[in-house]
Amino acid sequence: MTTPTPPAPAPTTTPTTPAGAPKRLGNGELRAMVAKVLADNAGTELTPRNIAHTLNRSSGAVGNACKVLADRGEAEVASTAPLAHRATATTASAAASTITPAPPRTPRPKTPTPPTAAPTGPAPSGTGGTPTRPARVVTGPVKRPNGMDYHPRMLAGMPDVTALQRFRDAGVAALLYGPPGTGKTSVVEAAFPDLLTVQGDGDTTVADFVGEYTQTDDGRYVFVHGPLVRAMREGVPLFIDDATLIPPTVLAVVYPAMDGRRQIVIKANGGEVVNAAPGFYVVAGHNPGVHGAILTDALSSRFSAQIHVVTDYDLATQLKIDKRAVKVARNLATRQANGEIGWAPQLRELIAFQKIAGVVGAEAAAGNLVGIAPEEDREIVAATVKAVFGTTVAPLALGARI
Repeated sequence: MTTPTPPAPAPTTTPTTPAGAPKRLGNGELRAMVAKVLADNAGTELTPRNIAHTLNRSSGAVGNACKVLADRGEAEVASTAPLAHRATATTASAAASTITPAPPRTPRPKTPTPPTAAPTGPAPSGTGGTPTRPARVVTGPVKRPNGMDYHPRMLAGMPDVTALQRFRDAGVAALLYGPPGTGKTSVVEAAFPDLLTVQGDGDTTVADFVGEYTQTDDGRYVFVHGPLVRAMREGVPLFIDDATLIPPTVLAVVYPAMDGRRQIVIKANGGEVVNAAPGFYVVAGHNPGVHGAILTDALSSRFSAQIHVVTDYDLATQLKIDKRAVKVARNLATRQANGEIGWAPQLRELIAFQKIAGVVGAEAAAGNLVGIAPEEDREIVAATVKAVFGTTVAPLALGARI
């Protein structure tokens, strides 16, 4: 039998593994532990997988935590290929006092079940069959796991959160597509607070889904299962963000879990067989305009519901974002729809505009809108900003020495 190759050295933080089963982390706990690992390794570039080895947790969840830290300025992106982060001057203030790695998962004993007749056709993709609970119709904002409010939007005559929950109960796998920053991740987190996430990119591997060998404190190597396996066993949703950036040969590991087989075989762990529990569901996100994003026929055919997600500019107004910025975004979105330009600010950029305006003023924030636009669209964006704000603005840039 081939001896597994030891993984790359983990960061220098050496936690003590707690006894017993891991408890579910509260809001912000994983983010604080990620910040501590970064702070303890100040000056070192760490990938989500490096940090995940230390915490013995999902590299997808760790990647999400790194992104939030970077958005807050409590970490910075050190490189994009591969994606890696490092500590900033404020990382230590966001760090936990201690970290609690998850112990290796103990497989649940299998309960014998009576044989059933073979199905006459494929089972619904992405669900365990029997609904775990009826999806109620929400009537107001929904709390996301990070504590922020999500404001539902209408989808086929009902709130989008309710529609996604009913898709899960009915076994209809959903693919949400649209530009970055339009709220695809937000609606999925609001609909499924218990979901597990795989953050996709060109470097995502099969191990990011099913797991891999990792070294314990006593020098042994154990197989730590990944988010796909945990979601299947626990009967919870799996969100594959930026799914179309993942190499098709890697993404294929999920397909047997979504179709009538509802089962995967982990070759790296001696052919271990994993069956999906009721409630398991797959939902994915796709950014069509992102370089390298490819929606293959195999992927498209497995997601029966494909939902276009665009920015709700009315919500931007309700959130009291500067009306001039919203007007610029609407104007550019119209020109984008007409094929005149390829970029328009989405809700994420508008929220960032308001934060920047609160620090350095609205004109500087408007200049930043010009600066973040793709170079080929920058002239049109600058002209639109000038027309709305009544003045010429330039991208944020350092000036003369003080």
